[in-house]
Amino acid sequence: MRCANCGLDVTEGSAFCPSCGKATLAIQAPQGTGSLQPNVAGMLCYVAGFVSGIIFLAIEPYKRNHFIRFHAFQSIFLSVAWLVLYIGMGVVFAVLPGMLWSLSLMLHALLSLAVFLLWLFLMFKAYNNQRFKLPAIGDFAERQAQQTEPTTKLSA
Repeated sequence: MRCANCGLDVTEGSAFCPSCGKATLAIQAPQGTGSLQPNVAGMLCYVAGFVSGIIFLAIEPYKRNHFIRFHAFQSIFLSVAWLVLYIGMGVVFAVLPGMLWSLSLMLHALLSLAVFLLWLFLMFKAYNNQRFKLPAIGDFAERQAQQTEPTTKLSA
């Protein structure tokens, strides 16, 4: 049996997860509900970048699962960082003299390949119930995932 909150293997009959302390009976999804397992949902957070991350942050019951929220936020932040880097590279490459174009194209291709391989690696880690934190983005994603949903109060 796996903890739906952190993905750790929990011995059968345990009342609480030894890693995160959550009640194991309360966090198990009922069988046959059609909902995705947390590892599959975590992997799918990366499929379409920030779009799939936002979708999993908006859909019940996934938006309440810490493991899925972490991967959704990390996917969003990685997509935004790649977009900023991609635009920045375009601006820099636009002002380079003509003889450096071939160098800039090779650099762009290598960077794109590196981001693609990182994307596959993060999907693999999420599918294997692992939380791989990217250096700056992962810590920020972890902090965002730990925040609870804001509650709205209706005034009388």
